[in-house]
Amino acid sequence: MDIITVENLNKTYETYRRGSKFSETFKSFFKREKVIIEAVKDISFTVEEGEIAGILGPNGAGKSTTIKMLTGTLFPTGGTINVMGYTPHKERAAYVHNIGAVFGQKSQLIWDIPPMDSFNMNKAIYSISDRDFKYTLDKLTGLFEVEDIVSKPTRVLSLGERMKCEFIMAMLHKPEVVFLDEPTIGLDVIAKQRIRTFIKEMNAQGTTFILTTHDLEDVEQLARKVVIINHGQKVFDDKLQNLQLVLGSKKIIHLMLTSPRTDIKIEGTEVAEKKSDYEYILEVNLANSSINTFIRNLTNMCEFSDISIKELPMEKIITRIYEGHGVSAV
Repeated sequence: MDIITVENLNKTYETYRRGSKFSETFKSFFKREKVIIEAVKDISFTVEEGEIAGILGPNGAGKSTTIKMLTGTLFPTGGTINVMGYTPHKERAAYVHNIGAVFGQKSQLIWDIPPMDSFNMNKAIYSISDRDFKYTLDKLTGLFEVEDIVSKPTRVLSLGERMKCEFIMAMLHKPEVVFLDEPTIGLDVIAKQRIRTFIKEMNAQGTTFILTTHDLEDVEQLARKVVIINHGQKVFDDKLQNLQLVLGSKKIIHLMLTSPRTDIKIEGTEVAEKKSDYEYILEVNLANSSINTFIRNLTNMCEFSDISIKELPMEKIITRIYEGHGVSAV
């Protein structure tokens, strides 16, 4: 069942153009040239209940604007949004009691007081009963192993400790949908993995997550569905495992040769990177031939001491979609 439905969503802004020359600036006092900016253009997608969906896009693509409309902090210029039966910007007071949000670059915690005081503030705001509050708090602080730090002022916490408390803050009222904007930004490897584990555990209990991030490892480990936005338009909307099929059947070959070569030329193969005359990274298109055929052609051409075969990296796939390499809106 779909918990989020977005249909023909649009968001435009009005601004004014002013030249850099003095004469142009002077003229703008009397007559300004209006400019319409289309931040989001006719986007439609759905998210199923209990899903983790990633909304991706380069800076300025429109993904943050889309998230703000989904959370109700911005109203759309056109189109409709339905989240759990609510229209976010029209029913905001009731709506926010059912959602949570974690923003990696904007804290919900109050800087000069301990996270525990912020938790108690949310308890009052969301009218959480004493019993539910204690149960959820004990569960989350134990999961994150932060029992000893929630009584320290927020300003003395490390980034990793603060982000764990941000998640607790967002989850105390047991929201059905949680919006995550760069939730692991600036965290070390261990802290990132604990955050991802927490998201998976909450998702397994039925919480739906909407994730926006530039960390593609977050996407690979968490998301089952991906919506990609570029220049305000949707360019991909499908399951994560289908993303690699967008550019066809390609593999990355890391090759170590036993004797030097100045180049490697095999049909359907491109040299992605030449590290030395002994070491090559190749991109092989297997649309019209098999990996066995490639290996046979390679063996006939040269001798190698080591070879590894990997899937096309997620970063490369998404970069090519951003660049519009033969991909149209889905």
